[in-house]
Order: sequence, then C-alpha cells, then structure tokens
Amino acid sequence: MSKKIALGRGLKSLLQDTPSGEAENISKPTPPSNSGMSEILISEIEVNPFQPRQYFDQNALKELSESIKVHGIIQPLTVRRLGSNNFQLISGERRYQASKLAGLKTVPAYIRQANDQQMLEMALIENIQRENLNPIEVSLSYQRLITECNLKQEELGDRVGKNRSTVTNYLRLLKLPPDIQIALRDNMLSMGHARAILGVEAPDRQIFLFKRIISEDLSVRKVEELVRQMNNGKPSGQTVKPGNATSREVTQLQSKLSSHFGTKISVTSDGRKGEIKIPFVSVEDLNRILDILKLG
Repeated sequence: MSKKIALGRGLKSLLQDTPSGEAENISKPTPPSNSGMSEILISEIEVNPFQPRQYFDQNALKELSESIKVHGIIQPLTVRRLGSNNFQLISGERRYQASKLAGLKTVPAYIRQANDQQMLEMALIENIQRENLNPIEVSLSYQRLITECNLKQEELGDRVGKNRSTVTNYLRLLKLPPDIQIALRDNMLSMGHARAILGVEAPDRQIFLFKRIISEDLSVRKVEELVRQMNNGKPSGQTVKPGNATSREVTQLQSKLSSHFGTKISVTSDGRKGEIKIPFVSVEDLNRILDILKLG
C-alpha cells in the first residue's frame, strides 16, 4: 500500500499556501483553481523538466499502479499552472506515471504558483525527502541546490532538515574518482565505505582501496583500518640541509613524485646527494607501485 509520508521542513516552507486541515482523500472532482487542491485531468499535465531523477524502476511503478487502482492516490501531486487547461508537475512523477498505468483519467493535485527556480528547488527537495536515492543522487541534488538555487550549505541544511556536516559529507563524495562514484550510484559500495576511502587524498590510493573492497568484500571497519595504516605509514616529510638544492625545489619534486605514485614520497637532500623513499602498506600496494615503475 502506498503510504503517506510527512513533508520535510524544507518542502513545507516552499508550499506555504497549503490550506490547513485539507482532506487527504478527494471525495469528488473539483474544478481547477489558481491555488489549493483540485481534481485535474491527467491528460492536461506535463512532466517536470527539472525532475532530478531520470530513472524509475518499472516493476515498482507497476506495483504502485496496482495499489492506486485499489486505494486511489493517497498523497496528491503538486503542479503549477501553465495555462487555462495546462499544468506542469512540480513533484510526484512516480504517482503521475503510475496513475497513467492504472488508467486514471483525473488525479488530485495541489496547484502552486512557482517560477523555474522555485520549480527546481521544490523538485530537488521533494526528491531528496521522499525517494530512496543512492548517495550520489543525493550528492548531486545537494550540489544543484547550491549552484542553481544559490543556497549556502547552512541554508541547504535547513531546507532538507540535515545538519551542515551531513551535507558536507555528501558533497565530498563528488570529489571521488568516477569509478567509485559509479559504484556508489549502482549500490556496489556503501556510504560508509566511501567516507572511509575519503580518508586518503590521492586518487590512486582511493582506487586501490576501492578495488580491494570489491575483490575482498571488505567491511567498513577493515577499510578504516587500512586507511589508518596508510596515513600512519606516511613519512614525516622532506629533510633539507644547506647546499645547492633549495627547500622549494625538493618540495616541488616531492609533490610531483607523490602525485605520480599515489602515496606520500619522502625526499631528503644535503645539496649533493640524498635519497627518495617510497612507502607501501601491503604487498598489493607494492605491486601497484611496481606496475607504475613498470617493474611488476
């Protein structure tokens, strides 16, 4: 059965013209008005071009349509008026698509006044609060709210009912290499695993951890342990003594080598001679380095 889910604070603030005490179920069709809830011909509604979710599971839609045939639409759609007999979805596309599958001619809907930016914000917030999104979909929705709706992280947190640290953790996922983001999107990797991977900075090392997680089915705790080993195994940094080699030159060399090998490289020099240390934390990590050196 389709269950009614309470609107989050963010969406409520955007839908302030919702009449209080409005009935959940429509007993009879009502003519469309400029605001409030009405029964609208489904043929007069077009989909939301700002819909943040592009894929809807067809089996889930079929199940929802069967429920709608029996129980009707419990949670009305939200639309905006484009013309006298033309409406555009703000939220509720799953219910809209399922209603079409169920053969409904009309659907209950709240009619709102909204410009394009408000449409986008409403759609994103409704999507975040009501859909079972994967972490990357949530992250992308947060990013769109910040960039396209000009929200600061604090404002975004208030809109979606999350604290700033939660918002920040989701946004950080977008800094992961594409392969890891795809695994998150496809539910091959958990949010906990991804947050642990973010404990190391170099993309090569992040990929190394990701491959081990997949191949060895590592727990989040095990990944966190590997990250600690990697970070604790870092050398303290370069040691530079007076001589011809300057601190800046050694620092630049160390930075380039660290980026190339995906690990923190230690470079020491007294101006005439020195050494380069390449640390590794496991046999797999050593093999990765040997592959880079083409010695594997």
